[in-house]
Amino acid sequence: MTGPTGSAPAPPLHALFQKRFDGDDALLRLARLRFEQAGLAAELYAGSPDELGRVIGFAPPAARAPMVHLSRGINLLRQRDRDGVAEFARRFGAAVSGFVVHDRPDMPERLDELEAAAAELSKVLVAAGPAQLFLEYAAGCRPGEFVEMGRRLATIDQVGMCIDTGHVGIREARRRFAGMRPDIGRDLAELTPEDPLLPVVVDDVQAAVAAGLPAVLELTRALAEQGMPVHYHLHDGHPLIRGLSDHFGFLTRLPVPFLREGRWSLDPLYGVSGLASIVNTARDAFPDGTLSLTLEIHQVDGRLPLRDAAGLFRHWRDLGNAERTNAWLAVLAEHGELVAAVSRRSEDGA
Repeated sequence: MTGPTGSAPAPPLHALFQKRFDGDDALLRLARLRFEQAGLAAELYAGSPDELGRVIGFAPPAARAPMVHLSRGINLLRQRDRDGVAEFARRFGAAVSGFVVHDRPDMPERLDELEAAAAELSKVLVAAGPAQLFLEYAAGCRPGEFVEMGRRLATIDQVGMCIDTGHVGIREARRRFAGMRPDIGRDLAELTPEDPLLPVVVDDVQAAVAAGLPAVLELTRALAEQGMPVHYHLHDGHPLIRGLSDHFGFLTRLPVPFLREGRWSLDPLYGVSGLASIVNTARDAFPDGTLSLTLEIHQVDGRLPLRDAAGLFRHWRDLGNAERTNAWLAVLAEHGELVAAVSRRSEDGA
């Protein structure tokens, strides 16, 4: 059992570990170095067992074995996809902490099939090693439907749920705005920072955005009642960002061409205070060993000199992608410190 707020031990903290830019394996060696310096465990992307076999050797030897995010196209309700997940489990179930797969829009209506699919894979997982299978909130179902999926899976060995803060927050903001402003007849995600309508409705926009944090916290507490392992993908964003509206860090604000509350920018879904609430509510809610976190931040621009890692790239003539990778890795390391800081602050009673 956990005690007062912040009293539970710090959960394992992972971060994305992959090549984000073109280049050879020196980029993975750079990632390993930065992860070791920051004390981060890895979450790897893998489209096939052979691909995972190639990249896992570069993962840092952290206290926590890597997490693996499988292809977003995997559907546990299809037998051929379950067979693919089973192959991952057989080959790597003793070497990784878990596998993450996305939920699908029709899963809330096919709970019996979902439960049977999870039970089928559980047998493979248990035989292979300690790795768990996590079903991620990604398809945009209502939080209550996701909780019900968790309830149906709660008694299945080595199966848990994954709360993606960006997915939950963006979907909840869009739902909330639709209920607040049906007169507009537009989805929140259709607005842009330059839209002439935005200054008129910005208070309602930000009220809808602020609904993302309570939704994540309520989902956290509801899944905790199921007594199952839960993994988090931590990242921030705003539904008005063009293209991919999340997967940003928690210090990123949305620039707008007008002044609001003394700033020419809008609050994101969570910010640092929201991150603190998510991390510490999760630490309170889940017993030891049933909670893990990944910094799933990959929208980072800029370049950072390699300095102590320059020797890894002596064979490179153009260091652009190495420096871009280094800048991204620096953001992950900084957010690792941020997570530790908001946890320590809670423990200290600040």
